[in-house]
Amino acid sequence: MAFMLSSTAVMANSSEGEMKSFRTAKKLLAEKVYHDHRLAFYSGCRFRKYQKRLMPVLSSCGYKIRKNETRAKRIEWEHVMPAWVFGHQLRCWQNGGRENCKDNDPQFRTMEGDMHNLVPAIGEINGDRSNFSFRMLEGEPRIYGENINMEVDFKGRDVEPPDEVWGDIARTYFYMRDRYGLRLSSSQQKLMQSWNKLDPVDQWEIERNQRIAKIQGNDNPYVSNYRTDIAVKNSSDSQAGELSPALLALLAILYWVYRRFFSKN
Repeated sequence: MAFMLSSTAVMANSSEGEMKSFRTAKKLLAEKVYHDHRLAFYSGCRFRKYQKRLMPVLSSCGYKIRKNETRAKRIEWEHVMPAWVFGHQLRCWQNGGRENCKDNDPQFRTMEGDMHNLVPAIGEINGDRSNFSFRMLEGEPRIYGENINMEVDFKGRDVEPPDEVWGDIARTYFYMRDRYGLRLSSSQQKLMQSWNKLDPVDQWEIERNQRIAKIQGNDNPYVSNYRTDIAVKNSSDSQAGELSPALLALLAILYWVYRRFFSKN
């Protein structure tokens, strides 16, 4: 049976850290957080504002359009932890999906608009990533160009992001888990533990965290108080066929070493 959270039990402290609207969050991120740091997540492409739209400069990172030219030429705000991951644990999702949650559950709207979980990404990558799980992938082609190390397994519904954002993703997942009492499989948490260690907090991540805290009223403690000893909790191991958590963590470390020191790419 799927574990479901009631909207009254999602966040321990609802008096702060609430962004009432996804639309408002996107506007504030563009104007107050990323106004002087216009680099797209996953690709590293520069982006610029044209009239009221944010548009990537595809040539700045060697991006090659895979299929969807319209979305490839715009910046979208990507949920690092997909809306499905946190939404399907709520009763509103079981009764009508995302639209029902947006219309009827204020707590979902808070989660959907949490700026700590939102990053600017090329729209085509955002669409391809969908709600796929983060995994370590072996031998997947670089479908967005040789310079874009974002690998997607459409059949398996998995993605492996560039290693320079592994830690950013991990700390976002742990933040969302704790902030909203979400359940994640132990193997996913073990992978995030490894990514957190392999890709420590950098200066932009600290600055971003501080800017969001000023607007939203709460920070991400996994950024402001960086540590490597993050515990697995709220485990939900319902996914069949997963590798053991310890083996998955070891594979993540070995694969990182291979890429750093032996891969020609």
